[in-house]
Amino acid sequence: MATVGKVIKCKAAVAWEANKPLVIEEIEVDVPHANEIRMKIIATGLCHTDLYHLFEGKHKDGFPVVLGHEGAGIVESVGPGVTEFQPGDKVIPLFVSQCGECRFCQSPKTNQCLEGWSSGGHETMSSLETRFTCRGQKVLQFTGTSTFSQYTVVNQIAVAKIDPSAPLDTVCLLGCGVCTGFGAAVNTAKVEPGSTCAVFGLGAVGLAAVMGCHSAGAKRIIAVDLNPDKFEKAKVFGATDFVNPNDHSEPISQVLSKMTNGGVDFSLECVGNVGVMRNALESCVQGWGVSVVVGWTDLHDVATRPIQLIGGRTWKGSYFGGFKGKHDVPQMVKAYLDKKVKLDEFITHRMPLESVNDAIDLMKNGKCIRTILSLE
Repeated sequence: MATVGKVIKCKAAVAWEANKPLVIEEIEVDVPHANEIRMKIIATGLCHTDLYHLFEGKHKDGFPVVLGHEGAGIVESVGPGVTEFQPGDKVIPLFVSQCGECRFCQSPKTNQCLEGWSSGGHETMSSLETRFTCRGQKVLQFTGTSTFSQYTVVNQIAVAKIDPSAPLDTVCLLGCGVCTGFGAAVNTAKVEPGSTCAVFGLGAVGLAAVMGCHSAGAKRIIAVDLNPDKFEKAKVFGATDFVNPNDHSEPISQVLSKMTNGGVDFSLECVGNVGVMRNALESCVQGWGVSVVVGWTDLHDVATRPIQLIGGRTWKGSYFGGFKGKHDVPQMVKAYLDKKVKLDEFITHRMPLESVNDAIDLMKNGKCIRTILSLE
């Protein structure tokens, strides 16, 4: 390619500061350094975690930044030391690294990795090292990926090579939301055949959790959301019952307990709200109920009465659905191509990158499941 070895100027949506609209800018994308890959992003989803950083987390050192972490693209060039990838490969950048060598990567108990952006940039949601500049200043790369840019540079330990026949404007959803929800049910909760489940929150992550529960053989899947418009969509993914907490005067945990003879076997919180996390835990049956925290937040403490846990419930968290990205994301792409996992049904809107602020408004107002932004 003519761009190899040169700085690329391209279009990106830059968040200059918190609580402000993104601005379409021309940015400079440096050449890939050692062990890095520069890729052309074809499409990206808009995830609630992007909004969390912009409107809730708002860490002062986390701006300016190019958001986006649910993308898919094509390798443009590689830096020294990269042998696994070559120009033209279809890839999904990963916000969860897999170096393959640290003690976390060596363990089957976790999908976390001691390398990558999160080793030093948890609060800012990015590493201080970046390959982006704009208007003469450094621009951060959100979660090490930044898929709201036509080109980005990612360390090879955070890139998954996928089937060349995969449609990038659909499988990009596997870069975050769908894997996060589906894996939370299958890998983290380990939902069992014949079980009863409750999923709190019916955004893309929650619907993917519903799909995961259904795939694992759950007999009854109760979808919980304040927006009844989402209930029909939840049916598509396998939900059997629907509960709107606003329709009840008693706590949702009591409602679910009465519906299920004492509580559900598994519950998944897919909102990112500490109050909902407590409700999800207390909706589980005592003795063996398992509740999984899936929704991302780091603003408030979460609490419950000790008896809830002493009584035998298990409370655990899930990060990217427990998937080891470089190994497992290509398998999820294959599952989609084999029609074992739904993706198209999550997509409610498609827009160009220039409409990113419209996409943000849709998500803020609960008017979409997933919007795909095209960067071509």
